[in-house]
Amino acid sequence: MSQNFLKRTITSFILLFLLFFINFSHQYIFIFSILLLGLIVCVEANSIFFKLTSIQKLNQKFITKKINFKFLILNIITFCYIFFIFCNFAYEIYKFLSPIFFLYVISICFLTDIGGYIFGKSFGGKKLSKISPNKTISGTIGSFIFSVIPLIIIFNTNYLDLEFNINNILFSLLVSLVSQLGDLFVSYLKRKAEVKDTGKILPGHGGALDRVDGIIFAVPFSYFLVNFI
Repeated sequence: MSQNFLKRTITSFILLFLLFFINFSHQYIFIFSILLLGLIVCVEANSIFFKLTSIQKLNQKFITKKINFKFLILNIITFCYIFFIFCNFAYEIYKFLSPIFFLYVISICFLTDIGGYIFGKSFGGKKLSKISPNKTISGTIGSFIFSVIPLIIIFNTNYLDLEFNINNILFSLLVSLVSQLGDLFVSYLKRKAEVKDTGKILPGHGGALDRVDGIIFAVPFSYFLVNFI
């Protein structure tokens, strides 16, 4: 067992414990936690944007003021999205739909990552995109298959009034798709900035943004699906 794998495993269990604690504790703890996560994501994104604009400055010799303006715009867009869209809709799901449903959406994203990792490592095959060389078509298939597991669990435990039907299966698949696209988008930014991880806050995993890159897009999308479709 490699040291990095051990770190990833320990960190994953700690994160899982924190997720359950935050989700089923007082709503003010949830609010504080989601805002803190949003702040960390913004700080890590800021670091990537700085490297992106710095690389452009070196390669294309842009004027410093133009670089600073682009850097500022990227940070403003990220701040507005994280706090006014992601954090807001995360709280809306938690408060008005239920903590269980919030956990259900997060579980779809987690199982999407796990399915992609297991199938990708087990079957390998053709690469999905040049954006993220580690991602394969087999991994994508595994992500979609695993994304339905939370629905099966919820259906058999009766924690939520969810039927195992085509609508709910499509919900899982669509949330999984958006989660994977979010992962690819952040991977693209990291690749352009020439960085492997968004940070070092999570031993064995990298940064917080590395873990929630799909979640920050999937959560608002799931709220939209539930309320407007």
